Amino acid sequence: MMARRLLIALGMLALGAGLATTATAQSTSRIYDPSSKQWISFDPQKVERDATARGRVTPERFRRTLVPFRTSEPPGTIIIDTDRKYLFYVLPDFQAIRYGVGVGKEGFGWSGEVTVGRKAEWPTWTPPAEMIERDPASAKYAGGMPGGPENPLGARALYLYKDGRDSLYRVHGTNEPWSIGLNVSSGCIRMNNEDVEDLYSRVPVGSKVIVLKQGAALFEPTS
Repeated sequence: MMARRLLIALGMLALGAGLATTATAQSTSRIYDPSSKQWISFDPQKVERDATARGRVTPERFRRTLVPFRTSEPPGTIIIDTDRKYLFYVLPDFQAIRYGVGVGKEGFGWSGEVTVGRKAEWPTWTPPAEMIERDPASAKYAGGMPGGPENPLGARALYLYKDGRDSLYRVHGTNEPWSIGLNVSSGCIRMNNEDVEDLYSRVPVGSKVIVLKQGAALFEPTS
């Protein structure tokens, strides 16, 4: 069940899951990356072990908090530090609200500047055609999985657009709080439901979102 939930995890876009058929590879799965058009190995058992080790709760350092934050970006900008697993919502007077996030697993990271193209409360999740082709079980949601506690997009979603077009990446909620701080998604940014609800209430459509390049962390955390 855990592997299944991970493979359709929040923001899974155009990805299919196929469990290995050999006895030696049953602990891993392969997921399809539509950007590179390649299959990439993914070990859900490792994620399971990480989740169990942390007690299936969000670690304290990823809890929402107000922090000093110096940037030339204007208030209202979202800056995502994927290395440190933090999302910053810029406030006036060199402050920011810092949220913990889960980010893309190896092979699914990305960076750049986008905007919030639209917003949705308890959004519908619809598996793309590529996912249905590789995972026929997801076909039952071809018409969309209604929003709700079991929906992989969580309580809220911010749809990220580039040059006026949907980038297929989202900032969205999750019902797996243990995954915050881990590399577990297909490139989407996941947040605790209560955190994404807070961010959603602050962010209007059109807001700038900056996703930093890997290795471009804003700071070295002290705790």
